[in-house]
Amino acid sequence: MLTGLLIVLLPLILGYLIRVRRDPVMTTINHGVNASIYAILLLMGIGLAGLDGLGSQLSSMGGQALLLLAVTSACNLVALGWLSRRLRLTVDPARAVAGAPTSKLAAMAGSLTLVGVVLAGIVLGLILGATLGEASFAWAETLAEWVLYALLALIGCQLRNSGMPLRQILLNRHGLAIAAVLAASSLIGGLLAAPLLDLPWNHGLAMAAGFGWYSLSGILVGDELGPLLGGVAFFNDLGRELLAFVLIPLVIHRHPALAIGYGGATSMDFTLPVIQQHGGVNCVPVAVVSGFLLSLLSPPLILFLLTL
Repeated sequence: MLTGLLIVLLPLILGYLIRVRRDPVMTTINHGVNASIYAILLLMGIGLAGLDGLGSQLSSMGGQALLLLAVTSACNLVALGWLSRRLRLTVDPARAVAGAPTSKLAAMAGSLTLVGVVLAGIVLGLILGATLGEASFAWAETLAEWVLYALLALIGCQLRNSGMPLRQILLNRHGLAIAAVLAASSLIGGLLAAPLLDLPWNHGLAMAAGFGWYSLSGILVGDELGPLLGGVAFFNDLGRELLAFVLIPLVIHRHPALAIGYGGATSMDFTLPVIQQHGGVNCVPVAVVSGFLLSLLSPPLILFLLTL
């Protein structure tokens, strides 16, 4: 099991060692990450199409994802609400970000696109299964594994070249506190949800350790536990992001730590424009540090928990 963990972690570590000094190269890496995510989610959809009794399996997946989301979100909201009362975070009048989404639907467009990719994969898998038989699902699984290795290397490179100095991260105590509380409360939620989902405790923890990074958590879990549980992890973390878009404008003025923290790893990218628009510039460094730390923690933690 530890050998498998090292094989998957190695690309992430190797990618982190690469320092990129040219913007065009970094742009190519970012495009490569996006393309890899779309490819793997498409392949995950193909894998889902190969499940026996697809309709009942998808229904079960949706129910499990909702249960996991409800339990982890309850733990997050309680813990982050407690933290909000103790952190002296302030918000200033909202100022628009250039190019930021102007509506919740526009902000959610990227998330909904990824759902569409999974659904397209299911349709494609059904077509391939009818024409090529079971062999089509075997090659999809193998290809997804190799694309995953490439994705991890590219993500490691992204994290290294994110422009976030380690000193700046460690000195931002608000971002550190929010990341720590979100991570701890999510893991508690995963542990509580595990028996309700009829899962081993470590699998429950692993599925809660995506911290909102749905495009990676579903891939890592699916690679180890199969496309069904990978789908549960994906929709659990996707649900977190969609709820964050609704929650942030409602609570950020009274509970900024809760609003920033609930988005998890997405607070450094997808939900950041919404945080800035409604919480002001003071919230941006906190959100970026919190999201960066959770993004750094999530992949190795998921992989470690799946090997226990």
